[in-house]
Amino acid sequence: MKNSTTQKTVVGIGSALVDVLVQLTDDQLLDNFQLPKGSMTLVDADLSQKILDSTKGLDRTIETGGSAANTIRAIAQVGGKTGFIGKISKDEMGQFFKNEFENAQIQPHLFYSQIPTGKAATLISPDSERTFGTYLGAASELSVAELSEDVFAAYDYLHIEGYLVFNHELIEGVLKLAKKQGLKIALDMASFNVVEANLEFLGRLLDEYVDIVFANEEEAKSYTGLEPEEALRKLGEQCEIAVVKVGKEGSMILAGDEFIRVKTPQVKSLDTTGAGDVYAAGFLYGLANGFDLQSCGTLASTMASEVIQVLGAKIPESALKGIQQQIEKIHG
Repeated sequence: MKNSTTQKTVVGIGSALVDVLVQLTDDQLLDNFQLPKGSMTLVDADLSQKILDSTKGLDRTIETGGSAANTIRAIAQVGGKTGFIGKISKDEMGQFFKNEFENAQIQPHLFYSQIPTGKAATLISPDSERTFGTYLGAASELSVAELSEDVFAAYDYLHIEGYLVFNHELIEGVLKLAKKQGLKIALDMASFNVVEANLEFLGRLLDEYVDIVFANEEEAKSYTGLEPEEALRKLGEQCEIAVVKVGKEGSMILAGDEFIRVKTPQVKSLDTTGAGDVYAAGFLYGLANGFDLQSCGTLASTMASEVIQVLGAKIPESALKGIQQQIEKIHG
């Protein structure tokens, strides 16, 4: 039974991770572990532990993570109706993830693995760029065999993180199940190195399943070989709605013949972790509530600008009132 109230519902699927956020004093550590700055690199349990051990003594905090999980949590923070599909372990990190999501009123569709819950060493450089050394752990074992159409039946939108593109069988199986239930599919391209490694497969997904695509300028260039505006036009030929984010310059949206440029609030950036995830949250919340595309983009930019002023990918409580006022204004 689809949600019949005015607000539509969004379910996310992705890696259920716990982020260990570390404030670096310089980039030496990235060089030591050969982690390309600004990228997401998959590591094994052993390397993950070595990276975290080498950050002892630096400022660290823990938070739920995973790209789609960040998006879903941010939608829930501003009052959206959401669910999340992922895989964890019955360990301390897994319990932390589950509790945080239940407390945020997110419907959890969580499966369990015998291997540890995934964690991401989120290394934040002094210039606020973030680099991930990600141990997927339990998240890597999520399989389409565990899912049924019923999981998707209560939702209107499915949001998928690009990191899942590494698992071709899972992502295509999920997209087929969701499409059978009539969901609109949103995909965030996630990281330029993910795009480069899966170009052909990604192209097919956009052609056959994806309705809404989010990319930053690096991801858009990796995918199309073009500069942001031309890249947007190429993406717009494949999807109903294409969004290319250009950092401080804001973002561009294309839907058919409708082209929109959105400015972003100029704020001091402390940590860009989750900025793209939270942008997607604002945009999807807007779509789920029937906002026009300009309003979707403006709300997305506002939410993303709040999250880059703090450590981690969670909108600070202090910013929620202002965001709610903006939402009420759009609602009229």
